Amino acid sequence: MGLYSDYLFPPLLDLATRPFYRNRQRLIAAARGRVLEIGVGNGANLPLYGEQATEIHGLEPSIPLLNRARRQATNSPHPQRIRLLAGDARRLPYPDRYFDTVVACLVLCTIPEPERAAREMRRVLADNGQLLILEHIASPNPRTQRCQNRLTPLWKQLACGCHLNRPTPDILHHAGFDLANTRRYRHARLPAFASQVLEGTATPYPG
Repeated sequence: MGLYSDYLFPPLLDLATRPFYRNRQRLIAAARGRVLEIGVGNGANLPLYGEQATEIHGLEPSIPLLNRARRQATNSPHPQRIRLLAGDARRLPYPDRYFDTVVACLVLCTIPEPERAAREMRRVLADNGQLLILEHIASPNPRTQRCQNRLTPLWKQLACGCHLNRPTPDILHHAGFDLANTRRYRHARLPAFASQVLEGTATPYPG
């Protein structure tokens, strides 16, 4: 963490993710019960949770971002239901099957060792729970994917660890999630090298 990542990058990230606002609204509105949001960041999603989300836990490794999220929480509906915690998605400090909903919103592109984070999300999610997912992912187009592979080393430096070429659907599938109720599409308001999106509701495979 440093000056750029903690203080200069967050406003740039807010600007870059504005095209996703309606997607985020739609995604977060589906959260229900006890909810865990991985990488809550500056808390931009907190005002979007509906009444069905009775308890909201937000996990974030960056203390400056977490402090912003705490300020955002005070402006959210029913702030008493929000619990924010510094932590690592690869080692979630919660018991098995603790949550009804897990939210991963524009975060799996950045988490180191996303395979471990995905397995942890499956571990803490109830067997009848839901993973609400909105992520930009590797393009299925070979030409675009080659471009993503070339750009990612520089992009990671500019975007604080973000990968353009993460095979997130495969990562989630191998962690035990059924992606039948998700969709993959090209977001019309994003540049081609970052426009492939995975969005929807994933559910745990039994067992």
